[in-house]
This record gives sequence, C-alpha cells and structure tokens, in this order.
Amino acid sequence: QVQLVESGGGLVQAGGSLRLSCAASGRSYSNYVLGWFRQAPGKERDFVAHIKRSGSGTSYADSVKGRFTISVDNAKNTVYLQMNSLKPEDTAVYYCGFSALGFVTYTNYRQYAYWGQGTQVTVSS
Repeated sequence: QVQLVESGGGLVQAGGSLRLSCAASGRSYSNYVLGWFRQAPGKERDFVAHIKRSGSGTSYADSVKGRFTISVDNAKNTVYLQMNSLKPEDTAVYYCGFSALGFVTYTNYRQYAYWGQGTQVTVSS
C-alpha cells in the first residue's frame, strides 16, 4: 500500500498564496505519477496537475496554468503544489493521488489507486 498525507490547506483572500504538501510512504515503486485533484461540493473530482517521479512530464489544467506549480522532492518522497494568485473558484478540497499504471495521460481520477485524505482550500472574495 501507499499512504499519502496532505497538509497546507487553509483560508486565504483572493490573490493570496498557499503551498500544499503531500508526503508519500509505504511500498516502493520504481516509476509513478503523483497528481493533484480538487473537488468542490456537488462536483466531480477534477484534475489540477501531475508530475512524474523523475520530475519531468509535468501537466496542468488550463484553469491553473501560470498560477500553480507542481514539484517533487524525491529525497523526502513529497510532492508540492504552489498556488499563487488564488481565486474564489479555486475553493475546493484538494487531494493528492498516486498512480503506478502505464497510462499515456493521467488526468482522470479513476487512474489513481491511492489518495490522501484531502485538505480544504477556501479562497474568499
């Protein structure tokens, strides 16, 4: 199994910044993808960003390009999501997901086998 523990969520004003962290532990995998998804009340879990273990192959949803940055620290087995210029529409529960399958893309939540508990991000106007 893989355990994911998220932290860094909170309440911020529009235009503010937050950095989310997701620490992974458990079974070791040679190759994997870590992704960030978010889910607002009554909506599906939507793709935000993902990154390969090597640090290459990053991808972002159009709605966050230029504002969010995903990175990975392999020594700490931790993935980060730096969120700048936050907007009220960014309000959601943010989840860290783990995928070790050989997909071409990793933008659907069904492609991820393990998830963290989620961390609430609320952006006020």
